[in-house]
Amino acid sequence: MRTFRQVGPLRAYLRGLRAEGKTVGFVPTMGALHEGHASLFRRADSDCDYVVASIFVNPKQFGPNEDFAAYPRDAPRDLRIASDSGVDAMFQPEVDEIYPSGFQTVIDVPELAGQLEGAHRPGHFRGVATVVGKLLNIVCPDSAYFGQKDYQQLLIVERLVRDLNMPTEIVAVPTARAEDGLALSSRNTYLSASERNAATVLYRSIQRAQAYVASGGANPEDLRKELEAMIAGEPSAVVDYVALVDPESLDTVESLEQRLTLLALAVRIGRTRLIDNALLASPGVPAARSRRGRG
Repeated sequence: MRTFRQVGPLRAYLRGLRAEGKTVGFVPTMGALHEGHASLFRRADSDCDYVVASIFVNPKQFGPNEDFAAYPRDAPRDLRIASDSGVDAMFQPEVDEIYPSGFQTVIDVPELAGQLEGAHRPGHFRGVATVVGKLLNIVCPDSAYFGQKDYQQLLIVERLVRDLNMPTEIVAVPTARAEDGLALSSRNTYLSASERNAATVLYRSIQRAQAYVASGGANPEDLRKELEAMIAGEPSAVVDYVALVDPESLDTVESLEQRLTLLALAVRIGRTRLIDNALLASPGVPAARSRRGRG
């Protein structure tokens, strides 16, 4: 696996691949890699001739009281996981390579970014959209791969690619989970053993919501209250939000009947904030969103 720290040499490498007619898949990450990232790499490797990944802990998506300095970093381990999972080239820029002196431009997707996570973390998705826009412009991949665990991020990336006519297909990859259902996340490393066990309440809440909708339950407010009470029953858990929303607009839904609904959760387990989500399909409705094309 080749590694690059500057834009120029990476672009020269990519020009060589394109001159040979090769397709390129891209997976942007912030490092602290786990099986969820590996599943993205493997999917890209199965779809494309070459896989490029990036490791960049983006300071612009962290708020003033968030964990930028403490975010887990282990470059040698990350490089082993990436290489073993089919990555051909890794882009590891320093902050000043992405945001050089005088950098001013931002990308904002205000309607989608202002809800759910955006309401609790102002400016977060502006930082995400800006760095993803830059990385897609640097790599110009045929396809880019994002996990559904960060559903709102996926939706925002799809929108910016369409709005800016970027010639990249955004591919959504299902959430990778541990055997007990907990969504894999770099932040899981912050959990103590007892907190790790308590964190399974998120997946148990998803299972309860799926059962409610499958049985014909249609009242989103009743379900939301039931899930909040279920999570609050876990002593170390504090709910930031339980939301039942339209999977395209993120607007609150008035009924769960005859539709696909996104359940989005944000819960603090001790000092660690975890998110998860699931698409809830009422009986007779397809259990997945339609795929997006290129921009």
